[in-house]
Amino acid sequence: MASTTTVSKEDKINYLLYIADTALILSHRNSEWCGHAPVLEQDIALTNIALDLLGQARNFYQYAAELIGNNATEDSLAYLRLEHEYKNLLLAEQPNEDWAYTVLRQFYISTFLFYLYQQLQQNEDEQVAAIAAKSIKEVAYHVRWSGEWVIRLGDGTKESNQRMQQALDFLKDYTGEVFIAANYEQAMQIDMATIQKKWEEKVAAVLNEAMLSFSTNNFSHTGGKTGKHTEHLGYILTEMQYLQRTYPNATW
Repeated sequence: MASTTTVSKEDKINYLLYIADTALILSHRNSEWCGHAPVLEQDIALTNIALDLLGQARNFYQYAAELIGNNATEDSLAYLRLEHEYKNLLLAEQPNEDWAYTVLRQFYISTFLFYLYQQLQQNEDEQVAAIAAKSIKEVAYHVRWSGEWVIRLGDGTKESNQRMQQALDFLKDYTGEVFIAANYEQAMQIDMATIQKKWEEKVAAVLNEAMLSFSTNNFSHTGGKTGKHTEHLGYILTEMQYLQRTYPNATW
């Protein structure tokens, strides 16, 4: 695992922002379902997942702000950065489209985060390890919840199966980026090969039970980790940052 003496401050900050940004943007996407989910119980479940992700983002932002200094805060990192400064996975910013897209996107990212946090719990940076240990308890539920929905829809009606297959065919071109390490990830010395192997095994098992066909390819959209995003992130930030930018330093 990574040593605190071999990881530069810049690389660590960028890595913290990458995880925080991914959690924040996925949280925002999930929050868009509040009051609109298929049934009340799942509306509440997804809203709680959004809050879990927001809490994880806050923890990583707080640590990044501590390392950055210069009066940086979790709020300034979330609300006052420009689009190209965000490092989230492109997968996280993809539109909800329908319930199938939403639960499959959640399953993909949560499964990745679960195996990532397993490793980060052993990180020599005690603060990173502590955040991962706290977060993995929440993410374990996220994996179970989203995986059950993938199976329920995939092995459900003809229409639900078709919708899940459409979501799968579209989102697969965004999954490869997860395992293409940016320079700052390489510096953290995460065993990405092991994470990818476990991720693929878990995804294959769930999709098989869901009666869905999943074909891998060598193509993947990339760029999110280095600040090159789809047009969707701009719209997200416009909405998310509006209040802070319109009324700077506003408080309740």
